[in-house]
Order: sequence, then C-alpha cells, then structure tokens
Amino acid sequence: MEDILYAPWRTEYIAGEKVEGCVFCHISAHADKDSEFHILHRDEFCFVVMNKYPYTPGHFMIIPHLHTDKLEELESETWLHMAALAQKGVRLLKEGFGAHGVNIGMNLGAAGGAGIAEHIHMHLVPRFNRDTNFITSIADTRVYSTDFEKIYKKIKSLIPKYF
Repeated sequence: MEDILYAPWRTEYIAGEKVEGCVFCHISAHADKDSEFHILHRDEFCFVVMNKYPYTPGHFMIIPHLHTDKLEELESETWLHMAALAQKGVRLLKEGFGAHGVNIGMNLGAAGGAGIAEHIHMHLVPRFNRDTNFITSIADTRVYSTDFEKIYKKIKSLIPKYF
C-alpha cells in the first residue's frame, strides 16, 4: 500500500509564480497588494503577514522591512518594535481568536531551521488544547481543518482593536 497525502491547496506553492529575490522584500515593497499577500498590519518598521503554509489556523509572522539574516545586527529600535508587535499579536490570538496558548519563535539561518533564511522573521503560532491529534501522532502530519481566507478575514477584523 502506498502512503499518499492529498493536499491540493499546496499546488500553488509547488507550481505557482516564483518571486525573483527575497519573497519578504517583495511583499514589503508591494503595499498595493496587501490583501493578496494577506498582510494584517504594516508600519514603518515591520509588516505582519499570515503564514501561507501555517502550522495551525491563525499562524502569522512579524517581519522587518529591512532585509537581513542577522538578528544580532538589527537596530534595537526595530527589534523592540517587533517585540511590541509580538505582545499585541499574542493578546489578539488569545483574547480575540480564542487561542489557549501561543508559540513564538525565530529560526535563524538554514542550520537553525529557517525556510527563508535570508530575511529574519518571527512566528506567532496559536495553540489550542488538544490540537495535536492522532494524525500528528501517527503520521507526523498536520491537518489544517478550516478555510485560510476565513481565518485571515477574522484576524484582520481584530487588528484595529489589538494593534
């Protein structure tokens, strides 16, 4: 028996239009496409964007506009701003979105697990009691059980209250 996981929503990831250069710089430079790119918030230092391939519903990232792969060289003002956005994001996810907990993380460098290593970014992953189910346990696979666009619209509607 063959093990096959049917995931048609990932077709765009595999066969979709490829961006020249850094995808995060591309998103940063195109404020006119915020809805298309699922931007939740944008300011002079950073933008907040839904993770297109989330671990759980509501997973988003805080990304500085400055292209760098070195957290240690990021201006303190930008780093502190990212931390302030993370606090607001955690409050939004817990109070507005109903998350029971939140994982926050940064994978620095390819060796550190970064999928896009050339541009630092911070993940906020909402967690829910019992969100690890049998498929995660036996097949090392996550099931995303809700519509991405609905989640984006829900979180986007909460931004004015929390950001």
